[in-house]
Amino acid sequence: MKTNLIELERCLGYRFKNLETITEALTHRSYTKIKNNERLEFLGDAVLDLVVGEYLFFKFPHVSEGELSKLRASLVSEKGFQELACSINLGEYIYISAAEENNNGREKASILSNAFEAIMGAIYLESNLEKVKEIITKLLEKRYPQIDMQHIFKDYKTTLQELTQAHFGVIPDYVLLRATGPDHQKEFEISVVINKKEFSRAKGSTKKEAEQKSAKIAIEIIQKEMN
Repeated sequence: MKTNLIELERCLGYRFKNLETITEALTHRSYTKIKNNERLEFLGDAVLDLVVGEYLFFKFPHVSEGELSKLRASLVSEKGFQELACSINLGEYIYISAAEENNNGREKASILSNAFEAIMGAIYLESNLEKVKEIITKLLEKRYPQIDMQHIFKDYKTTLQELTQAHFGVIPDYVLLRATGPDHQKEFEISVVINKKEFSRAKGSTKKEAEQKSAKIAIEIIQKEMN
């Protein structure tokens, strides 16, 4: 784990002012410190929702509300924030327990996403909204040279729902089959059921991840059957 934040600051284009706040933002709840990053994650989530929403609003003046919502849902998501966290090597700086270290915690989507939100919450607290906007705009445009529906939108659940409504007149059901493992390393298995028929099943470290994976598989199966 890196404790020198100079390279992280360089990637962000920001110099941290309060070491205690940034340490809190980088501390996962599995670590033995009293404070962890859950509160800052909560704040960062709200800040990022606003910042990304405003960014898309002005970048795409002729795009409908529905499409803007889909774009934001893809960017303001666990997967979206994981991508941005990886682009600044954030996993190298997070304080995690030995158990999480042994379970590749620094690469987990949930841990990376939460830490990224917490970092943005910390920057907002010790700076301002404009600084967060500046940082996020730079990171988004570096990570996604083309920000549009084709290159960004990966909300497979929404795509599947639109597909099943158009062709079957129903919406899919997501059934939790099982949840296994300890709290810090849960694995969920979820199936997609359409018209009482199971189309797919998939596993993920969160229910949302498992649902998205299962929806993606179901889309591929339905499209293959239609062709």
